[in-house]
Amino acid sequence: MQQAELFEKAGGKTPAPLPASPERPAAVAASQRQQAKYPVPLVIGVTGHRDLLPAEIPDLERMVRGFLVALIARHPAMPLSIMTPLAEGADRLVARVAKELGIRLIVPLPMPRALYAEDFSDEASRREFDALAADAEVFELAIVDGESADSIRGAGPARDAQYAQLGIFVCAHCHILLALWDGKLSGQLGGTAQVVHFHHWDAMPGFTGQASRVRQLLADDESDLVYHIVCSRDRPEGSPAEGLQPLQAEWFTTDSDEPRSLEMPARYVEIFDRAAQFNEDAARHADQIAREAWPLVNDRLPPELQRSVEPVDRMFRVADWLAIYFQRRVTAALRAVYTLAILMGLAFIAYTDLPKQEYMVWVFLVLFGSGIALFSVAERLAWHRKYLDYRALAEGLRVQFYWACAGIRSGQHTKFAHDNFLQKQDVELGWIRNVMRVAGRVGDAERPEPTEGLQFAIEEWVGDLEAGSGQLAYYPRKADERSRLSALTERIGIICLWSGITVTVFLGLFDDDLSGGLFDLLVVLMGILPLIAAVREAYAQKRAEKELIKQYRFMARIFSNARRQLDESTTDAQRRDILKALGDAALDEHAEWILMHRERPLEHGKL
Repeated sequence: MQQAELFEKAGGKTPAPLPASPERPAAVAASQRQQAKYPVPLVIGVTGHRDLLPAEIPDLERMVRGFLVALIARHPAMPLSIMTPLAEGADRLVARVAKELGIRLIVPLPMPRALYAEDFSDEASRREFDALAADAEVFELAIVDGESADSIRGAGPARDAQYAQLGIFVCAHCHILLALWDGKLSGQLGGTAQVVHFHHWDAMPGFTGQASRVRQLLADDESDLVYHIVCSRDRPEGSPAEGLQPLQAEWFTTDSDEPRSLEMPARYVEIFDRAAQFNEDAARHADQIAREAWPLVNDRLPPELQRSVEPVDRMFRVADWLAIYFQRRVTAALRAVYTLAILMGLAFIAYTDLPKQEYMVWVFLVLFGSGIALFSVAERLAWHRKYLDYRALAEGLRVQFYWACAGIRSGQHTKFAHDNFLQKQDVELGWIRNVMRVAGRVGDAERPEPTEGLQFAIEEWVGDLEAGSGQLAYYPRKADERSRLSALTERIGIICLWSGITVTVFLGLFDDDLSGGLFDLLVVLMGILPLIAAVREAYAQKRAEKELIKQYRFMARIFSNARRQLDESTTDAQRRDILKALGDAALDEHAEWILMHRERPLEHGKL
């Protein structure tokens, strides 16, 4: 059976028997070979019941297999990873299918491994857990604030809170939540129903409260995508919720018009496509990135911290290098386009004002066609969008990196650095948060808070103006550079204006005394000088030179104020609060930056 047909059956509302898949499809094998090649995986989080109905398990396995195979076929540049704590029941069902397909497992544990194993039913279950976790990425989440290893031992609210924290972590660091769920609401803290609810609404009653989602309350959300496979439970009254049938499978979101659909909603497809393009660009330039990218990690960072932040640093290096790469192409294209505009103006003036210059109409058309061709290449290859997206991603990762080094949380125990970024912008930019979800996973789980990491963030991120280090030196330098460019634009305008006036006056006074060649030259100058000034001004407007001067100076003041307050602070807690506020300001400013530049794309209609 073709993969598309397999997925259609696996995702249809009507239960249907699916064929066994003893051999891994070629698309699966090819995808897994790309694990090291592509930096951003497509992470599938898992939540589900422990007490699945045995009679449904074979069909559930086939449906999960069809779902995963279809995702691999649809997104070949995003290798799949499955995030599951390997609890009994649904978690292990998905894990077994994933291992059969060669898909990498990420295993966050809700508590220390020995304590977690107490929830397993018998020794055979423990051996299965160990076998599934053997070659997986396994890490333990911290114990919830106010609790201890003793307080979470045995059933009770404290242990439930660990599972609630786990469900939130999985939701916050996956791209799709795969839920094997009966569809019934439940008040069980950390249970499947509450995890799905949190994935949709950023609130888990009994653990987070409504205040946790205030920031995202009115924004479109790319993080609410659930693939719901309806299942029964092996208990009295274990049938699915009213209106749902066992083995029914649908995409489930918070969309008010169509919360359930058989096809993945288009806006999520676009988000995954953008991440896939980032992966493809990273793979295409992998050798250059390895040689030339500038890391955030250096020898001043304590070794025990490097493991936590290395994934963020690795992703930053890719995003930063690609942003510079596409920025250079956008700048070169802009310069070429505005040079062509001047030459077109010159050809037009020569054609209209000079005798025997009819061939200039063909020169004009060739120049115009060259501009259109350049625009077409830049638009087809998305140079401008990629430059903006990759720069915004790099700056978001920079804040995420230094927050992780300093041991800074996003302000609430259910929110992370990616939750603070680009929430008020178009949902298509959600792919940037999706990348940050992947990069920050280890640091968000380990939550280190060493003083050495805090000092590293202050020295490397904020920096010192006199020493020429950090953002404190970067922003004044960039403001000065842009100021010089703006001054150059003004000088060109003034020179062209007065030169044009001088030429015009000279023609008016000495028209009859000028030779034909000199007269023609002055006529051309009279037309081309104001054109040069106008084109230079348009180029400056397109590059937002004046707006960037204001932004850079504002950020220079922000970092200067932060440095002064950091120097006056007496405790690490105060310093972390300052760096938290600084990061929030930086993220907001980067969001403004990308919006400003998105309003200035390359447009052939402006040629």
